[in-house]
Amino acid sequence: MTDQPLNSTLHALLIGIDHYLPNRLPDGGYFRNLSGCVRDVSHVEKFLLRKTNLDSRNILKLTSSNSDGDEPPEPRELWPTYENIVRAFQNLGEKARPDDQIYIHYSGHGNRCAALIPEIKTNGLDEVLVPMDLGSSEPLYLRDIEMAKLLKSLVDLHLMVTIVLDSCHSAGATRDLSPQLASRTLTPGPNASSTDPIDLRRPRRGSLVASIDDLKTNWEEISTASKRSLSGHSGWVPGTADYVLLAACRSTESAFEFAFDGKETNGALTYWLLNTLEEMDFGLTYNQLNDRLVARVHSQFERQTPQLEGDGNRTVFGSNHVKPVYSGLVMQVDMSRSRVLLNAGQAHGLRKGAEFAIYPSLTTDFSDQKKRLAIATIKDLGAVDSWADLLPLGNDEVAVGAAAVLIGPGSGKLVRRVRVIDRQIPEIEAAINDSAWLELAEEQEAGDYQIKVAENYYQILDRTGIAIRHLEPPIKIEDQGAASQVAQRLEHLTRYHAVQELDNYDSTSPLAGKLVIEWAGSQKDFEHGQKPEPHPFELKGDIPGVAVGEYVFLRIKNSYSSALNVAVLDLQPDWGISQIHPLPPTWFQLIDAGQEVLIPFGPDLPRNYQSGTDVVKVFATVDTANFRWLQLPPLDQQTRSVLNFKGGDRLGPLDRLLAAVSADLPPTRNLMPAAHPSAHWTTAQLEIQVVRPDN
Repeated sequence: MTDQPLNSTLHALLIGIDHYLPNRLPDGGYFRNLSGCVRDVSHVEKFLLRKTNLDSRNILKLTSSNSDGDEPPEPRELWPTYENIVRAFQNLGEKARPDDQIYIHYSGHGNRCAALIPEIKTNGLDEVLVPMDLGSSEPLYLRDIEMAKLLKSLVDLHLMVTIVLDSCHSAGATRDLSPQLASRTLTPGPNASSTDPIDLRRPRRGSLVASIDDLKTNWEEISTASKRSLSGHSGWVPGTADYVLLAACRSTESAFEFAFDGKETNGALTYWLLNTLEEMDFGLTYNQLNDRLVARVHSQFERQTPQLEGDGNRTVFGSNHVKPVYSGLVMQVDMSRSRVLLNAGQAHGLRKGAEFAIYPSLTTDFSDQKKRLAIATIKDLGAVDSWADLLPLGNDEVAVGAAAVLIGPGSGKLVRRVRVIDRQIPEIEAAINDSAWLELAEEQEAGDYQIKVAENYYQILDRTGIAIRHLEPPIKIEDQGAASQVAQRLEHLTRYHAVQELDNYDSTSPLAGKLVIEWAGSQKDFEHGQKPEPHPFELKGDIPGVAVGEYVFLRIKNSYSSALNVAVLDLQPDWGISQIHPLPPTWFQLIDAGQEVLIPFGPDLPRNYQSGTDVVKVFATVDTANFRWLQLPPLDQQTRSVLNFKGGDRLGPLDRLLAAVSADLPPTRNLMPAAHPSAHWTTAQLEIQVVRPDN
């Protein structure tokens, strides 16, 4: 992200809690010390100082670092205690002036506890952030009803507020953690429920934020406003356009910290937030930012899905809804080697594979993609200047001084790292080294997948250390060719996740945001040919659910200015991928501009599955493309069902991208969609939970 001259003053409150005072709950539960939270807010602080006009005097940082002693090394007045956090929020309101920007970032534990005002909570629980002094005899949390009041007070002062919560704010706990990963939630005691370690201690009747009556009145006003809203609110946020909240996960999920570089741990949300902001231009909206975060975080941590609330159309760190796109410069042109030198490099947060659209010099409006001269992909990354391979898009030459707009990070991986936990299984390491889709992670390095021996079986784990479900049949150590079978299974998972993460990262594409999809509901007695009458989902939750035998209806709307070709893929819980609309032999359905269609599906489950989650991925293109290339059979089938086209030069650029994802051998380590016709395709996806009804 390029340096941003904000048009208003920015104030930042950064809270990172690694060290918690050793307060234990009555059942023995406790909040374990973390290792990445202080590092999170330090990285955020460096980013804000480097990339915005934030005055260091407008930063208040409350942190508690781990140390050899019983207390953190920071001065007590800068500890993230309950009292200090409340006072810090209040100081923001006292110091800031109308129209100033407020940025608040919290990294630490979250949980649920007995409600302070039970009569206003239907479940009798408050969602809370956990200060370092959580209390022993009485719970000392920053509760959602207190946070709502603090934030409402800031909004009422006409401040533009952005808050990021990199924490769990539910009771979902993670156990059997790998060395590279921890969950930011409560560690249960021996007497706690194994699935719901909620702090049920009686709350003290009082608050430093406001009186009980004021907290109650404010909460009831927010709840009333939320009921009128189609989008709804979590309760953390007032219903206002002047406020944006980005939460690490759903209320039933965990927020993870992970060693992304194999060494230092960071919160997943904070890591990808900064990574995305570094790669993309200022002027992107919070909706665009969240789309990237969801794709990146959820594809790596299935049980963590970032949430966005508030005005998603507002620009990040801005007050406008439309801002000009920043452009860099072409410093040198070497046409003999089809490359250019750009004034961008590692110091700008870029990496190898980042992609730029090249426009004529002095271009100020980058919305017309017909003006693009070429696509440049960084090949040799430098500190402040980088050489990029050039893909011309027409006959006009690229000259020194041409504008270069960052359009894609090039971060979708085709090759994945595998960490072998038990180093005494060299045959597995050899099979991984022989695979073109896999590479072996070092002993202390984080991996996309992990392998260990459980009893006499090989077990494949995700990056969080949790066994990946539905990998059938199990592979025994003594099976002939077992190592090769494990490698083939990992390759299958790699292809599956490559399709799941496939996205068009070009935020300047005229198709960005033009494909709108949503679940319209379900219907038990539907038959094809009848008029659909979908009803709200009976199986409610963060992901809508249906039972086998019911129909679910997907609404697809084309908000683009011309017709789009639409295809729908189903990423199934048995690790298969199939095109479910339209059915063969048709490649796609044509949807006219402004038109919407309602498509019925009858979800099913593989034999012996009681439940599963399907990812429905919708592709839309201006030109024709065949997405059947991306199909995969279920993991327990040995023969791939993709169509092996041999089109050679007759294939279009998008077809070549799809072929790369489904190829027997990956032609490149990274997916780089923006190098393809990014102005002519887009994608969106939803999830649906399918359960088998009780007999």
